[in-house]
Amino acid sequence: MRPELATISLAVGFAVVTMLVYRLTPAGRISADRTGRGGSFVLGFWIRNWFYWFIRPITALSISMALSPFVFNALAVLFGVAAMVAYALGHLPTAGWMVLLSGFADVMDGEVARGRNVADARGAFLDSTLDRFSEFFAFIGMAYFYRGEIGALLVVAALGGSLLVSYTRARGESVGVLCKLGIMQRAERMLLVGIGSIVDPWLSATFGWPEGRILEWIVGVIAVGTIATSVYRTVWISNALRDRSGE
Repeated sequence: MRPELATISLAVGFAVVTMLVYRLTPAGRISADRTGRGGSFVLGFWIRNWFYWFIRPITALSISMALSPFVFNALAVLFGVAAMVAYALGHLPTAGWMVLLSGFADVMDGEVARGRNVADARGAFLDSTLDRFSEFFAFIGMAYFYRGEIGALLVVAALGGSLLVSYTRARGESVGVLCKLGIMQRAERMLLVGIGSIVDPWLSATFGWPEGRILEWIVGVIAVGTIATSVYRTVWISNALRDRSGE
């Protein structure tokens, strides 16, 4: 078995075991959102509840070490840069792991900030802004990997759609309307890109396709999903503002 497949198989197996353990806890029998973050998640709230339960020991350790949330902001960006380099060099599995680690660091930033009771406007600004930087770097590396191919165009569309998903939410909040609706939010994008990059060499070879073809399809799905979500949020926020003004 290829090393990357063995690693991800072990990771998935371990995750399934911990899910079974979590299911036996009182919290694990609740499927509604227990994180207080609202929004939507394509895999369901139960999976998100499990994930935050799963990382609780890491969060507690980070808090006990008095680590600043900015440490995790910086790590998320560094992993994004590492993903960019790995994509540019054609090392898709490595890039995929860097993307997943970047997403994990992003989650830890918020958990540590809330756990240490230091969450503030500055931290929220840095968190959301640096998230865009880390995602931007990863997509730039991916675009270089697909240079001269249709995949590069799909990467540009996916990157633009990803930024629009964030922008429509931020712009809505600036006028007093919160909208977290839609698919292909950051967590979903990072999971798709990360896991897709890891399994691509094996899966593409299995179908007799050139390396990167599976990831190319995934990026195409992300492009469609993000743009559709951006359009949906634009219409939803516009209607909410119209109803609020009584027009």
